[in-house]
Amino acid sequence: MQQNIFNSIRSMKIMDACKGTQVHALKPSAAAAADRSSVSAADKLLHTSFDHSKTPPGRTKSVSTTASRHDAVSETLLPCGLPASELLEPSIEPSLRPLDFVETLARVHRRAESCVALEKSEVYLEQCAVLRGLPDPKLFRRGLREARRHAAEVHAKVVLASWLRYERREDELVGSNSMDCCGRNLECPKASLVPGYDHESVFDRCTCFRREIVSDCVVRSQECERECSTSSEYVDGIGDRDAEDDDVFFCIGDSEISCRRYSMAALSRPFETMLCGGFLECRREKINFSMNCVSVEAMMAVEVFSRTKRLSEFPPNVILEMLSFANKFCCEEMKHACDTHLASLVLDMDDAVLLIEYGLEETAYLLVAACLQVFLRELPGSLQRWSVMKLFCSPEGRDRLALVGHVSFVLYYFLSQVAMEEEMRSNMTVMLLERLGECAVEGWQKQLAYHQLGVVMLERKEYKDAQRWLEAAVEAGHIYSLVGVARAKYKLGHMSSAYEMINSLTENYKPVGWMYQERSLYCTGKEKMLDLLSATELDPTLSFPYKYKAVSLLEENKIGAAISEIDKIIGFKVSPDCLELRAWFLIAMKDYEGALRDVRAILTLDPNYMVFYGNMHGGHLVELLRPVAQQWSQADCWMQLYDRWSSVDDIGSLAVVHKMLENDPGKSILRFRQSLLLLRLNSQKAAMHSLRLARNHSCSAHERLVYEGWILYDTGYREEALAKAEESISIQRSFEAFFLKAYALADSSLDSESSKYVINLLEEALRCPSDGLRKGQALNNLGSVYVDCGKLDLAADCYKHALNIKHTRAHQGLARVYHLKEQHKTAYDEMTKLIAKARNNASAYEKRSEYCDRDMAKSDLILATQLDPLRTYPYRYRAAVLMDDHKEDEAIAELSRAIGFKPDLQLLHLRAAFHDSMGDYISTVRDCEAALCLDPTHAETLELCNKARERINEQK
Repeated sequence: MQQNIFNSIRSMKIMDACKGTQVHALKPSAAAAADRSSVSAADKLLHTSFDHSKTPPGRTKSVSTTASRHDAVSETLLPCGLPASELLEPSIEPSLRPLDFVETLARVHRRAESCVALEKSEVYLEQCAVLRGLPDPKLFRRGLREARRHAAEVHAKVVLASWLRYERREDELVGSNSMDCCGRNLECPKASLVPGYDHESVFDRCTCFRREIVSDCVVRSQECERECSTSSEYVDGIGDRDAEDDDVFFCIGDSEISCRRYSMAALSRPFETMLCGGFLECRREKINFSMNCVSVEAMMAVEVFSRTKRLSEFPPNVILEMLSFANKFCCEEMKHACDTHLASLVLDMDDAVLLIEYGLEETAYLLVAACLQVFLRELPGSLQRWSVMKLFCSPEGRDRLALVGHVSFVLYYFLSQVAMEEEMRSNMTVMLLERLGECAVEGWQKQLAYHQLGVVMLERKEYKDAQRWLEAAVEAGHIYSLVGVARAKYKLGHMSSAYEMINSLTENYKPVGWMYQERSLYCTGKEKMLDLLSATELDPTLSFPYKYKAVSLLEENKIGAAISEIDKIIGFKVSPDCLELRAWFLIAMKDYEGALRDVRAILTLDPNYMVFYGNMHGGHLVELLRPVAQQWSQADCWMQLYDRWSSVDDIGSLAVVHKMLENDPGKSILRFRQSLLLLRLNSQKAAMHSLRLARNHSCSAHERLVYEGWILYDTGYREEALAKAEESISIQRSFEAFFLKAYALADSSLDSESSKYVINLLEEALRCPSDGLRKGQALNNLGSVYVDCGKLDLAADCYKHALNIKHTRAHQGLARVYHLKEQHKTAYDEMTKLIAKARNNASAYEKRSEYCDRDMAKSDLILATQLDPLRTYPYRYRAAVLMDDHKEDEAIAELSRAIGFKPDLQLLHLRAAFHDSMGDYISTVRDCEAALCLDPTHAETLELCNKARERINEQK
């Protein structure tokens, strides 16, 4: 059976995946023809410049004519000229940025461990604010889950559950309802409205995995029938009541409502005093209630509730009147019942907009919570409604919410983050941040609110206000905000004051990369370049030093060196701004193919990106570049994609997929491929967007379920992802469904039985139709499972078959097999093949270092660090070697250097172990606590931390 799979793979040709597109390419579509017929003026200019066919036979174009036309093209493509170094500025992060990240992480973890249960939610929210500054969004989401898990109040549950949903951006999923839940109490809209501390059950399945969707006509007919009910229906709800028990009548106009005196008296203290106390009414059989603004229907409903404590038979308009009645006469039990029932009726935006006014007026806590929940789960769209924006943004709206108990820092933290992502400079963003500042009580809350407000004011070029808010953040303890204060002063013309402020930072605090980066703005010449060098040494992930050096080289006419400089950071940290700069350089070099590649990659990362200082949309630049770049059919694109994928050229692959999606925007498999590439480039936000588009463009139910499964898996819902895969397989057996299930199962530690099951799933996947790119990945994964099971020969077969279909990364797995077979030279050679083929090969150098002697390993790891300073293994290896050589201080320094710009779990754990071996148990505990803040379940760190604490206690 195994051999049959491999035989079928061996016979598979790359062109099989392109057959349909090849035939299609022979007969251009009407859309493509229309595209050619609507050529812009810029396109015509470019065609004219490069159309050599118009040259008369026997004649050639002069060099000067060609050069002038190249100049015309360059002018069209570079309307803003070349980039200028004096216009470059580093960005100021809008998140918290502590001077000592490790100590801050450790402190937050200690607080979470030691505080009482009801305070944990607030502590985890602070942890979220700290983790927001790290590049891994999964850490932030994990903190949000913990904050929701420990929330006790309905308000906090509603906000945090909605925020978790927003992180998945389910508003982008066509056909989804904002009140759908993913199946866990954690995000369930109904569970959020239940008060109480439920941290043990929050990850359990909810009771409403999917709310049944009832047609509008049925709902409206039912509501109409209920609203048209007569008072006789209320009598039907009374049951076998005995009219002789009624001893008081409430008169409203000509109607008399018979009631039980003691049942009515039990509704509230005012009724008890009136009916059973010293008032005249206590001796009357009839009480005139006409002046109390209550209808006959509502009074009858009040009477029924006084005896039955039920509301289900009453229409919403009557219950709203009962709510007002309960407020007026202090009927707390009835108010709570009305509040709870009305809250359960809020199912969509129209309900929420209508009912929130009643809730605010009657101070109905749960009703307002239910309406807020809809608004929050509909973000960002709900903020486009004037009434919703006014409620959240205005001081008056905040006061109204506060009266009902629905104003909090977490609410405005969530809202302001959404607004900043949508449009940082908008008035709405400013107003929400102002409300956030008003809600800030603790120090970290003030730091965050004031700092973000200051950063937004800088973006709006309101420098005096920016300085004021950033100074407030500094006063609250956020030292990083001094960068913003200095920038505001610089913009206001106080350059020397800005320099002195940042210079004092480098003198008074432990140097950090961003300090030197900022100081470089306020100096020139060698001093500027020295500061940029220091910034890069301390934090090689800062992009501004690379950008500035590259543009400076361009200004010196060293364009090749400029591209090499910007390539350094693009090699390990892909961002639209750096790609834009490289595209700019490539246009100047007349490498239009390379420039088009980079602009397409930019638009994949950010479809709305504006190039050339924000003066041109990236899509327009693609239109200008397309005529002067090579034209590919869809079949050509498939071949180009295979070539780039096999050479591990992720940016080139992105560009090809972007081109293919222009021709076929509804192709879900291309969107899925795009998401995989983006994940490899650590662009998770863009990857999830592509995955949601893949789901929306799915042409079948089983395909849609697979993409929904990947969305759930990538956002931490592994069990739900497995359920989606199984449901998809039950509809149709497919490669992607089996692959998803195998991938999700292999995510945990596998025993022998689980490994066999994963192997079977991957074998089933390989039997299903797919293209070579995906089958190569499946073979690679299958080989990894075989290695873990000790079946090295089978693993080697998998890797070799993967290599036959151009899955280049399989060289790494095959090298591992050779290494385990004690064939170290062969393993080394296998990794050398990968280095030769791969465009991005930092990981290949890192892995090859395992298969050679110490000196060669050291050389490979130096190269790996130069290519990608974010890879942590080289630092850990070098530190371990130094420890073996009894150079403890140097080993600690090696780890500390990396931790300074990347507080990584493994780096922190290793440094804690080193401190422990040196007897520095306080530092051991600090590093362990910081690591546990990143992953509280890491068993080895927990054990090390507990032992170090015991030793500290023994020394006291």
